[in-house]
Amino acid sequence: MGSHLDVGHAARYATLGRLLLKHRGAPLTGPGQTSDLDLDGYAPDGSEVTEADAVQLVEELVRMGPTFIKLGQLLSTRADLLPPVYLEALSRLRDDVEPMERGVAEKVIEEELGVRITHAFGSFEPDPIGSASLGQVHRATLRDGRPVAVKVQRPGIRRRALEDMEVIAELAEFVDNHSERASRLGFGSMVEQFRASLVGELDYRREAANLEVLGDALAEYDRIVVPRPVDDYTTSRVLTMDYVDGRSVDSLTPLGRTELDSEDLADQLLGAYLHQVLVHGFFHADPHPGNVLLTRDGRLALIDLGMVARLSPEIQDQLSRLLLAISSGDSSAAADALERLGDRLDDYDPEALRTRVADLLLRYGRATVGELSAGRSLVELAMAASSCGLRPGAELTMLAKSLLNLDEVARTLDPGVRIDEIIESHAAAVMRHRMAEKVRPAKVMRSALDAAAFAEQLPNRLNKVLESLAEGRVNLRLEGLDEGSVIRGAQKLANRVTAGVMIAAFVISAALFSSAPHASTLWGYPLLTIVFLGLAILTAVWVAVGMLRRDLPERRSGRR
Repeated sequence: MGSHLDVGHAARYATLGRLLLKHRGAPLTGPGQTSDLDLDGYAPDGSEVTEADAVQLVEELVRMGPTFIKLGQLLSTRADLLPPVYLEALSRLRDDVEPMERGVAEKVIEEELGVRITHAFGSFEPDPIGSASLGQVHRATLRDGRPVAVKVQRPGIRRRALEDMEVIAELAEFVDNHSERASRLGFGSMVEQFRASLVGELDYRREAANLEVLGDALAEYDRIVVPRPVDDYTTSRVLTMDYVDGRSVDSLTPLGRTELDSEDLADQLLGAYLHQVLVHGFFHADPHPGNVLLTRDGRLALIDLGMVARLSPEIQDQLSRLLLAISSGDSSAAADALERLGDRLDDYDPEALRTRVADLLLRYGRATVGELSAGRSLVELAMAASSCGLRPGAELTMLAKSLLNLDEVARTLDPGVRIDEIIESHAAAVMRHRMAEKVRPAKVMRSALDAAAFAEQLPNRLNKVLESLAEGRVNLRLEGLDEGSVIRGAQKLANRVTAGVMIAAFVISAALFSSAPHASTLWGYPLLTIVFLGLAILTAVWVAVGMLRRDLPERRSGRR
């Protein structure tokens, strides 16, 4: 796509332009722009950025249609672009709209499933139980009487959304190419992220897969419910899933809270969310109160998984460090994690970042959800990073937005719940799960095979190197080359590789025997598992002792 605007989209450009001009008073908090906005929400001229301005922006986006509603939801994750009052208003953006005309949803279902609706379902309620910008949900039962919810996409919404995306992408590229500051803020990359998210939401088969993955991930949480999809009744425009009989959490009154074990519910919800983020690297990215239902049996149901986020193991590690650093007040560790989660710009100032992070963590202290929003704390940390020339990563801003919504749910359930205590109490369990994932037999076996292949190929490769050295066919810029030292070093390397393979084999054997039926036990564990783990530990100790006894003296003598 070129950097020129399309004349045919002039009307849409004008609409977006008017929106930007109307809200130009919302200062951008871009990288290196420390004077634009302070963390308390004031512009340079001292005027306060008001909630009324933010609410007006939300209303404008709703009027502009579904694509811009979704754009607003994405903007709520960009703490480096907008002040907190706007972020919080956008994070509460809902897209409740008028339902489709009667009969339209049934027609879409029949087209997608290829069968008359009376043949597909035992019953189907024509009036929707929920209506949003992309689709609406109807209650129904399958032929066997199983209650289900049927989500139906609005006709023509895909085409309209893609056209709107084209306009937004053209405008973003134009601005990037004509404004250095806009280019630094990464409008183009943000639009690409938005495009991927929107395309995913328009394909209900992806949401069905998300429901399956999240349901499996949270199976151990008995107070959390994730509806399961019905594969045979699901297409790109129709999603059929278990019906959850419940009500929105934000309808819970203080009196109604007394009938629930709300403290345990809040603990499980936040614990399950940490489990999603830090163990599975896959989490529900839009847990606002309307998407968290309180069921009749006193559990919490997570619905509407059109918007999810996936994290790499490296990002998971840094988010773990950041959350633990925040809960413990360790500003140095928090700054290090932020640095690894962001992109350094030319004017990045690491010392300024550490000072800002230390000030923020000192202000947070040990606060409850009722006193401090965990999402707000991540938002402010992202803003601090941005103001110091460190562009926050998309994963951090997405998590901050999700926690802003989750804070609202937790505050409704139990205003006194302590986020720091929940993080600390679940940290050990999270680390156990992470370690279990790393030492699963399949992963250990792959590592062992890699090590075995390396050890098998090492002698042949080493012989070739030594032959080349002996024949003078390799030119090395080394002083005082000692072939004996080279050979001893190669032997030492081969011995340690062999020891590594042995340790891996012992660990694999221990894992296999741990699940063997009718095995002899000692202290409640299979005897052979203990034996092989002991051998692995002894081998590791032998290698460590060898390194201490031989390597360190050689290094000292080498320095002399």
